[in-house]
Amino acid sequence: MTYLTPILVGVLYAAAMSLIREPHRRRFNAIMVAGAGAAYLSGGGFGGWEFLATAVITYVAYRGLESWTFIGIAWLLHTAWDLLHHFKGNPIIPFSHDSSLACAVCDPVIALWCLRGGPSLFGLVRGRSARTTNTADVTPPA
Repeated sequence: MTYLTPILVGVLYAAAMSLIREPHRRRFNAIMVAGAGAAYLSGGGFGGWEFLATAVITYVAYRGLESWTFIGIAWLLHTAWDLLHHFKGNPIIPFSHDSSLACAVCDPVIALWCLRGGPSLFGLVRGRSARTTNTADVTPPA
């Protein structure tokens, strides 16, 4: 469950974001990852480095306002910060020891979705079922 639940959370995040139409979906996700980049500020596990990490992730998220690739990169940067916090023993949720590890498993799922251009998961499912239906209707050449 340590790994499965965060993966499901990442997929559910992408599904929920799929309800937002473009270009708003991309911009909203840029704001979300910028917020995630500031999640460790209150814990201060790495002192002043927390501000630098937040600044870098915020800048990359800002570039993500116009690019899904930058949003994906920002989620991967957050993943690296999650792992550092996990190994240091300074989790994102102080009373949940493995919360940073869970975040480090969830974030790459979101990053992969973003690096694919943040497509609507519902559109992908509908497109796949439509292709299957259309393929069945095609008669092979004689």
